[in-house]
Amino acid sequence: MRDSATATVIKARKLARTTARLPKKIFLSFFESVGSAAAMTFQTFLWILKGDVSATNTVAQMVETGYRSFPIILLTSFFTGMVLALQVGSATTNLFNEPVFVGTATGMSLVIELGPVLTAVVITGRVGAAITAELGTMKVTEQLDALYTLGTNPVKYLAVPRFLGLIFMLPLLTAAANIIGVYGGLVVTSSTWDVPSAVYWNNALDFMTVKTFLHGFIKSFFFALIIAVVACYKGFNTSGGAEGVGKATTSSVMMSLVLILVSDYFLTSVLVAVRIK
Repeated sequence: MRDSATATVIKARKLARTTARLPKKIFLSFFESVGSAAAMTFQTFLWILKGDVSATNTVAQMVETGYRSFPIILLTSFFTGMVLALQVGSATTNLFNEPVFVGTATGMSLVIELGPVLTAVVITGRVGAAITAELGTMKVTEQLDALYTLGTNPVKYLAVPRFLGLIFMLPLLTAAANIIGVYGGLVVTSSTWDVPSAVYWNNALDFMTVKTFLHGFIKSFFFALIIAVVACYKGFNTSGGAEGVGKATTSSVMMSLVLILVSDYFLTSVLVAVRIK
């Protein structure tokens, strides 16, 4: 009886010590991950600045990121513009008995906020997840070790083209999403609210300047960098076989989405402060 009580006390003390160390482990693990991701990013940009880039791999990644993502971006942005126009027209009709400034609200919402964010979210789910799964599979099957053995740096061969593909194509996809979304708003505004297309376009463009378009364009560069860093880092650090690949891919998508939404607020604050809006 006494031995049982002693064993229980020992177990309780061990559990207490483990629990006390847990926050420290989480804290150290977090900063270790941030440091590793920063080192990988620095190494990637170092290869880019050296100009030691595979044009073939980069073009292939640009096609995968841009061309093959365009249909889903088209569909998403078109219906987003339609929904915005429908909601704005309904709200202004209830307030003023007629749909007013539908083009302004739809265009500004898309160009400044929804275009960059929704495009980044779609690319995260499609391209970011694919990058993590591909690199993670290469890691658990020891293909990355084989590259080292052959004298090829995996960051140079695998990360650089994917970084460039995302950084080049995401802003272009964002610009296309803005145009398609505004056109989707035009379709609903003309067909549902009987507003002439000339009035819609005047409302959409009268309140926009070059800075308005630049606002969303700058955001998309940072979103592309977030997706590339998280996807490549998670892929390069995958472990645990097929199950580990699945967990890394899920973690990559979730982390990218959270960082995109959090950074969106701070980027907006900075851009508004410097009057890029």
